[in-house]
Formats: sequence, structure tokens, C-alpha cells
Amino acid sequence: MSFAPVYLDWNATTPLDPVVRAAMLPWLGAAEPARFGNASSRHEYGRQARAAVDEARARVAAAVGAHATEVIFTSGGSEANNLFLKGAAATMRPALVAVSAIEHPCVREPARQLQRAGWTLREIAVDAQGRIDAADWQAVIDARPRLVSAMLANNETGVLQDIAPMAASARAAGAWFHTDAVQALGKIELDFRALGVHAMTLSAHKLGGPLGAGALVVDKRVELSPLIAGGGQERGLRSGTENVAAIVGFGVACERAVSRRAEEAVRLAALRDEVQAALVELGASVFSAGASRLPNTVFFAVRDIDGETLVGKLDRAGFAVASGSACSSANPEPSHTLLAMGVAPEVARGAVRISLGRDTGADDVRRFIETFARVVGELKNLASVAA
Repeated sequence: MSFAPVYLDWNATTPLDPVVRAAMLPWLGAAEPARFGNASSRHEYGRQARAAVDEARARVAAAVGAHATEVIFTSGGSEANNLFLKGAAATMRPALVAVSAIEHPCVREPARQLQRAGWTLREIAVDAQGRIDAADWQAVIDARPRLVSAMLANNETGVLQDIAPMAASARAAGAWFHTDAVQALGKIELDFRALGVHAMTLSAHKLGGPLGAGALVVDKRVELSPLIAGGGQERGLRSGTENVAAIVGFGVACERAVSRRAEEAVRLAALRDEVQAALVELGASVFSAGASRLPNTVFFAVRDIDGETLVGKLDRAGFAVASGSACSSANPEPSHTLLAMGVAPEVARGAVRISLGRDTGADDVRRFIETFARVVGELKNLASVAA
């Protein structure tokens, strides 16, 4: 009997939700009535587009407890992270910028660009579970940073940081605090006000929305310089004709994900725990198992088995998993997140991530466990023969 392939890489991207697709189709000219106006135009076509963008902005804002005027649409999470770090830095004299040691490359690299431009860069240490180290965080605050960025949910381990008290202490020290919440949106409750951050990054394709749409939610009191100059769209912070179809899809995806978040979190956590228990039984080491994590994520390694080899074997068996962050897959180096946690490089090279989503069922998980056991057995047999 043949089975359909199983997608277990939902932290990398998600399939477009059918309801989201239906909402986008008129703006792609693929459903009646066809919509195609420029949201900056003054005629009826433009007014329809502007109304659609405004409605989507309100939906995104509602998903994170923000005001609609605080949502700046971008092309995705990477642009939003760059907009905050570079946009804020452009309004200040070079000072100290601090980012956690486990940030996504789209935070780490702009921070390094600031360093080359004269800023002092400080990476905030994490403990063996991937949580921000309290003592090192206090040392950072004592050094009086001007800009701080710490992700809410790690894309590899799924570890959740306690952002609210960090944001409060950063504010008290005179710093602007930003959090990358791309992996958190739709999986855990998000409240921009309660977190107390100055800015938050979101992305549509992580929760059933389209690729190419994201947002920076930013307190209007924060001064930013735009990365893209032009017609002054998005409060002058992101010029360019709005991608109405993608923005509409983003808004609907937020509404859909938030409406089913609580129920999905319980369901996915149960499946995650089932996978995790089976992996441990089969000799895998699960990273960050002692930390609070996203309900859908397991990051693990099997001693003496290369992660890329395991990913390839599972792919050929019909299971899509990852050897780490999709955005770093071209980098042969071991996960910088695991290295920051003190994991030995030879162990980190074996890391594999499973991330579950709305289409993942109990049968998928059980089939994966059976296949994983077989594949690991084959690889160990090959290793013993080679030895």
C-alpha cells in the first residue's frame, strides 16, 4: 500500500489555507468580481483596494492586541526585522545593540551590519535549554543598550522566552526592545500591549497565509527611518504599491489561526509529546525538553547519525523534516542555536527538526515513528558494517 507524503516542516512554511486562498483570488483576477486597484488611487478601484488593506490591517492588529495604525506591512519577516534594527539605528548615534545568541539570521546579520557601521554588538547568552541567561541579561542591561532584539519563539528548538520582564527592564534602561514573533503567531497567545515591547515582527506564511507578506507592529512613539523611500505608503515607513492580494490573505490567515489556536495547541502538543517519547525510546536526544516550548516543535539528534543523511532518508521515505532553519539550509555549519546552548558541534551536526501543523494527524505521527525506527536501524547497521 502506498501512502501520501507527510509534511512535518511547518516551521519553515505552511500550505496556503483554502479559506485564505479564496479571499485572495479576486485580487489575483482569478475570481469574480475581479479586483485590481492600486490602494493609493483615488477612484473606486483604488478605494476598494484601500478598504481591503485597511480591513486586513485591522485583522492583523486584532490578532496581537495592537492598534491598526501600529501595523506596517512589509514583504515578510526578514524585511520587518531589518526595518526595526536599521530603521531605529539610523535615527541614533552608534551605541550598544544587543541581540540574543539564538536569533534568526535576519536579526543577526543586520546587527552585524550595524557593528560594521560603528555600533557595539553584544550577543545575549542562553542556557543549556536555550533560554536567555538571567545573569548575562542583567549584564547587558547594566551596559545600557540602545537597541535590543530577542525572539519570542525559536524557530529550531521552539523555546519560548519570557519577553515581558525583559522588555520592561530594557525600557527602564532607555532601550528600544524588539521581538521576532514570527514563529509564535497563531501558535500561542500574543498581546503586543502585555508584552510591553516597542516592536514585533510577524509573517503570513507561517500560519497558512501567503509567502511575501509580513508586518512590523511598532509603537507610534518609536522613530524609524525607512529602508525603502518612495511614495510614502505605510506611514512613510515602507514605500511601494501594496501587494493587496497577499495583505488580504495575511489578514484572513491571522483571523483563522487565532480562532482555532487554543484547540490546535492542545492537539499538537499531544502529538508532539507522542513523537518525542518515541524518539527518546529509540535513542534520540531531544534539545530543550526542559524548557517551555511551542506546542508543535521537536528538535533532536541521534548519536553518530548525520542530520542531513537522516533528513534525506526520511524524505525518500515520504516524510518532509528539516535539519534546522530553512533559511540556513545552505550553510554546512552546525546550528548556531545549538552551539550557543553549549551543544558539541559533532552532536549539533546531527540535529533534525520536526514541526507539526493543522493537517498533521495521529496516523501521520505513528507512520513517522515506524519509518524513523526503520531508517535509524538501517543507518546504524550500515555504520557497524563500515566500522
